[in-house]
Amino acid sequence: MSDTLPDASERLKAVALTLFAERGVDGVTVRQIAEAAGQKNHAAVGYHFGSKEALVRAIVVHGARLIDDLRNRMLDRLEARGGPASVLDVTDVLVRSSLVPENPPWSACYNRFVVMVELTNHALFMDALEGKWNSGYLRCQDHVRRLLADVPARQVNQRLVFMGAAMAGIISGRERELADTTRDHPMWKSDRTLDRIARALAAILMAE
Repeated sequence: MSDTLPDASERLKAVALTLFAERGVDGVTVRQIAEAAGQKNHAAVGYHFGSKEALVRAIVVHGARLIDDLRNRMLDRLEARGGPASVLDVTDVLVRSSLVPENPPWSACYNRFVVMVELTNHALFMDALEGKWNSGYLRCQDHVRRLLADVPARQVNQRLVFMGAAMAGIISGRERELADTTRDHPMWKSDRTLDRIARALAAILMAE
């Protein structure tokens, strides 16, 4: 890959994403990222992004935009037909749109990366979203509240927190398993498994 600005910066993001997903943000240095990206200049991260934190933000936004765009398109289609008609419709959108619609490493690492960033620096993660790259998720929450209008708002909000945490854990766990190429993963590769994840999340939201 050439060292032109667009190609080099995209290469750095992709390589850093893989390393962060495997070792955590604090377990990787900017020098290691530059070397893994084939950059002769070990200051490449600073040159292209300004700092390691800015690189983390760029990765957060890159994946979040892909997910949010897909999520909103799926919701637009459902709403055009008068839906979502059930909580399961909503959780199905959430699950399927969480599978990042771009080639590896984004589709293979992004959810694991996000879980680690949220756990270690939630403020940075939310600030990077700038209140706009999670619009699809907020729309899903609004639909859940509409569909569960007979449940006290405080209880619905609590269930949404539980559901979000469960989804993050399951989807990132799926990524981790599929990253292991030493064996087959028929359960995690199956489309039916995605259906079952969506049903499990719907059960959290609809529990008595």
